[in-house]
Amino acid sequence: MLEGLTRRAESVARRVVELEPFPQPPLCPTRYPVVLMHGFGALANLMQGGVLHAEAMHLRAHGIHAYAPHVNPYDTIAVRAASWKKRLTHILAETGASKANLIGFSSAGLDARYLAGSLGFAESIASIITVSAPHRGSALVRYLLDQPERLREGALALMEFIGRAAYETAPPHAREALEELTPDYLEATFNPVHPMPEGIYCASYAGQAGKGTDESIYPPLAVPNRILHRLSGLNDGLVAVESARWGIELGIVEADHARQIGLGFTGSSFDSKAFYLSIAEHLRTQGL
Repeated sequence: MLEGLTRRAESVARRVVELEPFPQPPLCPTRYPVVLMHGFGALANLMQGGVLHAEAMHLRAHGIHAYAPHVNPYDTIAVRAASWKKRLTHILAETGASKANLIGFSSAGLDARYLAGSLGFAESIASIITVSAPHRGSALVRYLLDQPERLREGALALMEFIGRAAYETAPPHAREALEELTPDYLEATFNPVHPMPEGIYCASYAGQAGKGTDESIYPPLAVPNRILHRLSGLNDGLVAVESARWGIELGIVEADHARQIGLGFTGSSFDSKAFYLSIAEHLRTQGL
């Protein structure tokens, strides 16, 4: 009995004071800095430290030059892309890098494409990897804009209010920004002008949760998830899987739109920090 107590005591002591040979996380630096680009809307205003900030800091702990800047979350693609260009210029100057890897979440995937195309910044971009980006638009946005005027204007007013509170340096343009996320605009106007940029590694992840899957959905996204499922099939609450496919398809994320940026309640095993680190590790294997 005494021998058994001694072994248990040693086991407890080992867990408390044992020294790991390498307690720090392994380094996996990428060739170029990684820029995590946030998307459109209110989710960007609910994150402590800013959307994707915790994920960027997690990448830094692994020796990656990672950034998660902010731009106006309720503005048009052209305005957001111009702001991203300023942020990227600062990052390239600070790191001394010639290019950057862009990971565009949601509408930021469109911003990255505009940045490479219309703003002529392609030579400074090593890769564009999009996560649940609406490359073919979101039928949910068209559904909202087609609602009765009182409901539609109320939703737009709320977005404008949150936008002014979140980013006071520039006024929001929610209506114009939403119009640019509709399937008709993306297919007829944006995509023909912004094809796959040459010389840039382009890839994508789609996301799915809720109806039609075994993955739970963040409660505020439950109704949009069901509406979009009826209109476009499997989705993550805001963007359909088919709309998110672009470039090299790296897989489907089993998580809703909120959990993909670390926002959500319990009920999902998805780890946003580990996910973005896996993207960085993939970039490293590509020599980027």
